[in-house]
Amino acid sequence: MAETRREQRLIGYARISTYGQTLDNQLKQLRAAGCSSRNIYRENVTGARADRAELLRMLDRLVPGDVVTVTRIDRLARSTLDLFGIVKRIVNAQAQFRSLAEPWADTGTRTGRLMLAVLGGLADVEGDLIRTRTTEGRTRAKAQGKHMGRPPRLTAAQKAEARRRRAEGATLNELARSYDVSRSTISRLTAGLD
Repeated sequence: MAETRREQRLIGYARISTYGQTLDNQLKQLRAAGCSSRNIYRENVTGARADRAELLRMLDRLVPGDVVTVTRIDRLARSTLDLFGIVKRIVNAQAQFRSLAEPWADTGTRTGRLMLAVLGGLADVEGDLIRTRTTEGRTRAKAQGKHMGRPPRLTAAQKAEARRRRAEGATLNELARSYDVSRSTISRLTAGLD
């Protein structure tokens, strides 16, 4: 029995990040590259967000043989780490990625596959650098006596006042309402006074 080949689908992804910009130029380029309007995913959101709804929808719908096309790689991702993760997901779906402005970014070519391998190495280095900078920043902040995490809901004076009022018989609920915090916040603060 002869195997039937599915026709290659050209999938476009267009993204703008600020209001006032339009998708018109990207859509025109993607259509000229062979993407039909119904196969172009459009988004108006920053590239720094990982939870871009249309990007995720497109990635979930990929089938083997699809070709994901963007006008420029910065329309797909803002960091090497993010770009590598997205392109890897495309390749894992047995689809192909290409950028119209960067011919080297075409996973259907040997050069593109080599660039993907290099991109993976760069993404690892970038991830290590981010982790190192974050750890160094935390260490520096702690050494300077800076508080890490969420700012406290109550000032030092409010905490002292709440403890005094609790010792004088105020209920947890009364204190929580008066300081606009949860009952458990007051309970932790006044533990041992009961």
